[in-house]
Amino acid sequence: MSPIRSHAARRLAALAVLAGLGAPDLALAQPMQLPGAQPFNTPGTQQSAPATAAPGPARPRGMPAIKLPTEASILGRTLRRNGVAGEATLEKLGEGYGLKLRAEGYQVSNLVEPCAISFGDAAIPLTALGRPAGLPRYKLEAPACPIVFDVLEGAMLVVEPGEPCVIEAASCRIDPRGVWGPDARTLPARAKEFEGERSRAETAVREGFRALSAKVSLPEQRTIAREQAGFSSERTQLCREFSREATHGFCGARVTEARAASLRARLGLPDPKPETARPAQPRRAPAAAPPPAPLQ
Repeated sequence: MSPIRSHAARRLAALAVLAGLGAPDLALAQPMQLPGAQPFNTPGTQQSAPATAAPGPARPRGMPAIKLPTEASILGRTLRRNGVAGEATLEKLGEGYGLKLRAEGYQVSNLVEPCAISFGDAAIPLTALGRPAGLPRYKLEAPACPIVFDVLEGAMLVVEPGEPCVIEAASCRIDPRGVWGPDARTLPARAKEFEGERSRAETAVREGFRALSAKVSLPEQRTIAREQAGFSSERTQLCREFSREATHGFCGARVTEARAASLRARLGLPDPKPETARPAQPRRAPAAAPPPAPLQ
């Protein structure tokens, strides 16, 4: 065989081998595709459906409903600051409310010598301030020490004054701020109850922060994130002086509920409607047994 024919034979043999091995450039070559054109499908394959657009951000879940306290939960009950000091009693006065208050403190000249200030034998009228933080808020119009408080479930949270009051006539320094609740000695038996209430309130707080963050701009989201991170330390600081808090958790539960109520107010959510009990259904009388068949 001549060299030319031998070279051509070897070339044809190489091409046959490449085709049998499935060389991509020869046996399976595909036509050129233009930008934006549909991809070419090899014979025997099905064209997949175009990919759907990526889903958008998940919509925030709604904040769960919480039980909002009313004045009835403290009406006529004696509350004590941190469960031990002083006495505060909410009373009904005509169309509004009044507060009978006795606060304890220390002598201005000797801060280890206790003293007490009574705001009178009769209840002092309260001024209603609405619900700026989602809870009923009232102001005690006492010139010596104006007090602003929010109504909690079975307690009240004094948010003003910003610092202790000095009653010059008695040389007594009192600090009414913080949580006023029942006698702390009565609370440990209800620890499980308070634990459940705090757990439900914490869930509402988390969902509330999430929903609030979804409604605002990025800079405001950072502010809300810092607020959420700092809430636990604020609660600890507020409740650390409440008597026997570690054994019952009353203060922590009530402060968490207050934060949940505040978040609902900031979100503009309506107050949850009180649950109404279903009317009891009359029980049906059992059907009378059929008379026995006569003996044959």
